[in-house]
Amino acid sequence: MGVMAGKPRLPLVLTEAERQTLQGWASRRRTAQGLAQRARIVLMCADGRANTAVAAELGITRETVGKWRNRFVRDRFAGLSDEPRPGVPRTIMDAQVEQVVVTTLEEVPEGATHWSKRELAKRVGISPTTVHRIWRAFGLKPWLVDEFKVSTDPFLIDKVRDVVGLYLAPPANAAVFSVDEKPQIQALEPTAPVLPMMPGTPQRRSHDYIRHGTVDLFAALNTATGKVIGKASARHTAADFKEFLAEIDRQVEPDLAVHLICDNLGVHKAPAVKTW
Repeated sequence: MGVMAGKPRLPLVLTEAERQTLQGWASRRRTAQGLAQRARIVLMCADGRANTAVAAELGITRETVGKWRNRFVRDRFAGLSDEPRPGVPRTIMDAQVEQVVVTTLEEVPEGATHWSKRELAKRVGISPTTVHRIWRAFGLKPWLVDEFKVSTDPFLIDKVRDVVGLYLAPPANAAVFSVDEKPQIQALEPTAPVLPMMPGTPQRRSHDYIRHGTVDLFAALNTATGKVIGKASARHTAADFKEFLAEIDRQVEPDLAVHLICDNLGVHKAPAVKTW
């Protein structure tokens, strides 16, 4: 009695990178279980196991094992995806996406400061909605412009080095504070007491208020501890700033040197402050 020879199997050999990727797919708990099972099929077949043995261990048919084995041999990772893909075929080619991105970044339409989605859509030959989607996908906002100012201070580089040095390598036995002000804060008083929040009712306060002028807030952030020293003042003069410096001095341990990082406001450079 003769033995019928089966259909010869296609050789399945994995590279190390392919094996690692398949092992990742097979072990992920949240990966689609269909893809995880296909990865396990390929890994077991690559170990030289017969389709029948793989099918028995995974509880599937031998035909299913053969299908995904052959698909991987023919198309590698792309063969493990479902066919046909749901939805309509792609109508926007990669070249068109690239053209939208490159044109937006490197060209400006004649007589305008930036591209509009309609003008760019005409140039590329796609819809304005598609242009907007590509912009959103790549984080492009051609209509938005941010401003910056280059300092004219001749000692800018030296000051930057000092400031960065204080942040990155503060001196021993010293406290470093970053100082700033919030001027012209309105001092408002409601005309009636605030009614507290109740179940089903939010906190309520009167719509009108009484003005009590403005106040200035001085604040110093200890860059090492995060502690903030604050002081409210009715004005924003050199004398007021000097009082704030005295408050910092009172709250810092006497054996520590104090370094302040301030901006170039005129109040900070007044003779009274420098003398103090």
